[in-house]
Formats: sequence, C-alpha cells, structure tokens
Amino acid sequence: MSAALPPWPLPRWIAHRGAGTLAPENTLAAFRLGASFGYQAFECDVKLSADDVPFLLHDATLERTTNDQGRAADRPWSELSRVDAGSWHSPAYAGEPPPSLQAIAAWLQANGHGLDLEIKPTPGDEERTGRIVAAEAQRLWAGRSDPPLLSSFQPEALAGARDTAPALARALLVDTDWPGWLQMAQGLDCVAVITNHALMDATLIQRLHDAGLRALVYTVNDADTAARLVSEGIDGIITDAVDRFAPAA
Repeated sequence: MSAALPPWPLPRWIAHRGAGTLAPENTLAAFRLGASFGYQAFECDVKLSADDVPFLLHDATLERTTNDQGRAADRPWSELSRVDAGSWHSPAYAGEPPPSLQAIAAWLQANGHGLDLEIKPTPGDEERTGRIVAAEAQRLWAGRSDPPLLSSFQPEALAGARDTAPALARALLVDTDWPGWLQMAQGLDCVAVITNHALMDATLIQRLHDAGLRALVYTVNDADTAARLVSEGIDGIITDAVDRFAPAA
C-alpha cells in the first residue's frame, strides 16, 4: 500500500527558469513571459553574491548569461544587480538585470504563482548556501500559505535548508541513478524527488509514491514524453516549451 502523500501546492506544469528559452533564463522577463502562456508555477536557480544576497543565476560564472565575466560569488550584489542578463539572448531583452530572490518573491506573491526554487551553490559552498537561501525564503514568504519548494542536486544544500527552515518543503534533484539517492531523499525529509525525465517511468513513479514522495521530472520538451508521463501519474513536469504545452493539461 502506498504511503499517504503530503499536500502538494504546485500544479503539474512548471515553467523552467521562467520561460528560459523564449526569454533570457532566470530573469523577471522570463517569468512574465511564462505567465503570459498561462503558467502558474515556475522553476529557477538561486545562488549567493559575495555579500550573501540570494539572486537568480544558473552558472557559477557570468559569461554565458550576462555581459560580464568571472565568478558571481566574488562580486557584491551592488555590482551584479547592474549586469546585463538579457542581451545574450536577443536585442529585445538588452539591459534586463538578474533579479534578487526578493524581487522574484514579490512578483510571484502579487500574481499568486508557485515556485520550485533550485539552490545552485557555487562549488564548495553547498551547506552555507542552503542555510542562507532557506532563511531568506522563510523570511520572504513568512505568514503565507504558498512558500516555495526548495530543491537541489546537492544533499549538503538541502541539509542546510532543512536545519535552518525545516517547515519549508524540500526535493532532491537526481540526474543519474546513483546508489542510495532514494534513501538520501528520505533522510533529508524531502517531500519530492525531481529526476531527469529519462530516468522516470511508471515503475519509478509508483516506487516514489509508495515511499510517500511526489515524482517530478525535468526538462520535458517532447510531446510524446510528456503525454506518457501524464498517463503514468507524474506529479510535476518542468518544461521550456511554455508556448507548446498548455499548463492546464
């Protein structure tokens, strides 16, 4: 018999990095574009500036998604907040800044949207990043019924989040079928596991449900894969294809 699943606040369809291929990923512009296609929940990456401000960025370095360079962790927020995180994508987004977690929280709350917040530590700073991000999320969503899901590939980051803000739900991200990942998720008191979609099938969904965990996948942009996963009972699908997948499906 399956374990009772905990309450789940997120809809099935979640926009990856906002709408992170149609607009510059991890920017407020991407979130707004995803919302224009009807998406009510979003995924994004958060890391720390040199002065410990949580802000949205995927990579450890700035080169790929801004007009600057070097490690983001070496730069104060006063500098990072002024870099151009949009022109790499297209001229229409030139000057789009990287948002702080505080700015994203304000927008999400004003619009009633949910969030899967991936803790993306600079290598070597996993546990501390988890603690600081969790504390900030707890502060920003204090008194609200729609706090973010905190996810990470890094167990140390989730441990830091758990120890700092145990009431915030957590999910382990799993890219490959490494030994002991399910036990790790359970040991971290996670409510969900989010796997590479290539790992997920009906058997694994049932295994996770039997363990009392929700089953989610990233990053699904293929219609046949999405249809299969929906038919198998997947709880969440993270996608770039916000213009092709109706979020109510």
